[in-house]
Amino acid sequence: MEEATTSFGLLERVKSGDRQALSDLFQRHQRRLAVLIRYKMSDDLRRLSDVEDVLQDVLLEAYRDIDQFKYRKPGSFVSWLAGIADHVIADLARAGGRQKRAGELVPFRSNSNPLGPEPAVSVTPSRILAEKEKLTLLIAQMDRLPENYRKAILLAKVEGLTTQELAARLGLSREAAALLLHRAIKRLRAIQQAYTESSTDGPSNL
Repeated sequence: MEEATTSFGLLERVKSGDRQALSDLFQRHQRRLAVLIRYKMSDDLRRLSDVEDVLQDVLLEAYRDIDQFKYRKPGSFVSWLAGIADHVIADLARAGGRQKRAGELVPFRSNSNPLGPEPAVSVTPSRILAEKEKLTLLIAQMDRLPENYRKAILLAKVEGLTTQELAARLGLSREAAALLLHRAIKRLRAIQQAYTESSTDGPSNL
């Protein structure tokens, strides 16, 4: 059994009604999810909508539908969030970048909705963007990767695909996919090391 501070442990606490565990769970994954959303959005859509706003909508939809999530394996929660992100981004693209207000997705806590999220918890913009500088740095580092390297990292390290699943998604053999991922991670670490050597802040890892 995983510790209560891991994603699985937090999900078990969520099942027992611990909504603080849900906020902790979202905070644990929000930076990775923000990076994933950024690269799922087209250039045109990013000009119309902020990644941070889309991230908020994704987390609020996840809050609303958390009871539908079924844990299957490590990484399945992030994969579930990635699926929600796909739907949110598709809806946003169809609407020409016009987003619903977050409160329309999940009403905030009130007398009539005592179990809703409070405006100051981690599913709101102020908490979601607490590590905005680190997120900006990580995106800058990811932008320096070749597109195939970046895609391999996003699929394997953010969406949680296995090597076999990664190979199928990319149309490669398992060995070729594993080699691509190895090279991608090696390149990203080299980029992060270069940033570390030129800054006292340290690397911003996924």
